[in-house]
Amino acid sequence: MDTKTIRIRKFKYKNNMKKEFLDLGKHPIANAFLKEKDFNDEFFFNLKVCLDTTTKLVSIKNFVAPEKIFNEEYPYNTSNSVPMVKHFKQIAKDLKDEFNPKTILEIGSNDGPFISNFDTSNSICVEPCGNFSKKTELMGYTSYTEFWTTKLSEQLKQQHGQLDLIYAANCICHIHDLDDAFNGIANLLSDDGIFVFEDPSLLKILQRGSYDQIYDEHPHIFSVTALDNILKKHNLTIFRVDNLSVHGGSNRIYVSKNKSIENSVTTNLVFEDEFGINDFTTYKLFAERVNKSKQDLVKLLKNIKQQGKKIICIGATAKSTTVFNYCKIGPDLIDLITDTTKDKQNMYAPGSHIPIVPRESVNINDYDYAYLGAWNFKDFIANNETEFVKSGGKFITHIPNITVF
Repeated sequence: MDTKTIRIRKFKYKNNMKKEFLDLGKHPIANAFLKEKDFNDEFFFNLKVCLDTTTKLVSIKNFVAPEKIFNEEYPYNTSNSVPMVKHFKQIAKDLKDEFNPKTILEIGSNDGPFISNFDTSNSICVEPCGNFSKKTELMGYTSYTEFWTTKLSEQLKQQHGQLDLIYAANCICHIHDLDDAFNGIANLLSDDGIFVFEDPSLLKILQRGSYDQIYDEHPHIFSVTALDNILKKHNLTIFRVDNLSVHGGSNRIYVSKNKSIENSVTTNLVFEDEFGINDFTTYKLFAERVNKSKQDLVKLLKNIKQQGKKIICIGATAKSTTVFNYCKIGPDLIDLITDTTKDKQNMYAPGSHIPIVPRESVNINDYDYAYLGAWNFKDFIANNETEFVKSGGKFITHIPNITVF
């Protein structure tokens, strides 16, 4: 396929402290769903993963310019996910009950499932995708259609003063320049305020072999160890860590300027060290596991198709984009994808060009197997597809191992 030129930024490490450990090949933008007429202009980049041996930060080697990813056409509506809406409602309640913040900022507010739990009079949103920023504005919130930077933090500080709570979910790992991001947090956070953010856990990814959480939107994958090393440079301290099951394993990091460090921080740092977060051999073994997962999944799908069976994928996810492109899976192995997000329907999956159809337009019982693009919601999906199971259908997942159930 021809490729379209899009600005790429190579992540620069001082003193050549980067070590590459995984090459996932050529990949498209994970959420850039497309029409058939756009196939020849589709953009691909080399998805390689490196470890900064100083900070222990894991990052992809080539950064795609963020405005090419997060814009008016960004399709992921968080509110379409019932489990995630419940998740944000609960954390909002917990933060209000424990910390009683008077002023709140959410970075990366999407279509508002977290911020909607707070009063519009004292809550601010920062969201670079104009389609979602407009939604929170219509809900009554002050919303800035911007990327998070220190410069923006200065503007917000002048307009709103320092804040009690800054929250971000699955967003900080999107930001290329972490030093600038955390400097902005330190600038805007009040002396007694807290910064709470959650992102996929590197430890869980290494444990489970879930390489599908690596794609253009996630230029960084965080361990508690790396975050501790980086935040210290900005006089910010991790005082609590919650280990979450959401998104297949995430960490919720609580940060402040002066709060006492709780046992959960030390527990996580010790466990990560014992697991091998600081040892490059761990990453080489992960790469070997990823390669085996690829071989096993392709072998399974080919065997099923050779038997004349039909396979559907449930969920046109960024995760499935990574898997399908790394494993070179296309319509020859996956007949089609079904998804409930309207902006993805009647489109084609990035790179693999598997057609995506609305859930209501297809009878899943006509298929023999359903590959779960959103394996992290497998229990939720299975509970909603009981008729498929009764008809003899089987689900396929690839995390932590290739499983048919």
